Amino acid sequence: ERRLSETLASFAERTGRTIPIERVLPRALDHELGTDAVHQGAVADVAPLEPARLAEVVETAVSEKRALVVLDQVTDPHNVGAVLRSAAVFGAAALIMTTRHSPPLGPILAKSASGALDLVPICLVQNLNRALQEIAAAGIATVGLDGDAETTLDTHPFDGATAIVLGAEGKGLRQSTREACDRLAAIATDGPIQSLNVSNAAAIALHLAALGRTRSD
Repeated sequence: ERRLSETLASFAERTGRTIPIERVLPRALDHELGTDAVHQGAVADVAPLEPARLAEVVETAVSEKRALVVLDQVTDPHNVGAVLRSAAVFGAAALIMTTRHSPPLGPILAKSASGALDLVPICLVQNLNRALQEIAAAGIATVGLDGDAETTLDTHPFDGATAIVLGAEGKGLRQSTREACDRLAAIATDGPIQSLNVSNAAAIALHLAALGRTRSD
């Protein structure tokens, strides 16, 4: 409790803001948040994160040769949080999702992201295909992950900015999204199970992108 108070006091001093602290019993937090929330004895009432603009994250990806992660109707907040964490680990420029058919940026997603929610820009778009067209127009390769693709992801050079497009588990990419991608690629596997959880697939793809960026520098 003392450490939290000192952290808030330090933040308030740096930002010139007043941060009131109210001490309550743990059951009061359970009542406020619900018994499923993991609050660890502290809750902050903050303003919603400002979504990033597509043009800004595209510019960053191009100038820094970084990957963009694009999710096509991935609705599980645990999966999206885990994808966001991988995006932070491997230096992705942003996470792009649709305003509909995407999970809220709430406590479940935030906990799964392990702090990455505050580190990786999140861009919410109305129309995913239109966003992919804008991304491609900026010279960014758009690669859709598809387990049935004839080529594997490791053959992509990743020598510039790349948008990695992933679909929901089970359904995969929608047909319209597949058609909007420059190419489709599968992750090479060599085991009895041929498919990966979407967050694991994102981690592998982002690792390949990070390696490609290192080699091209």
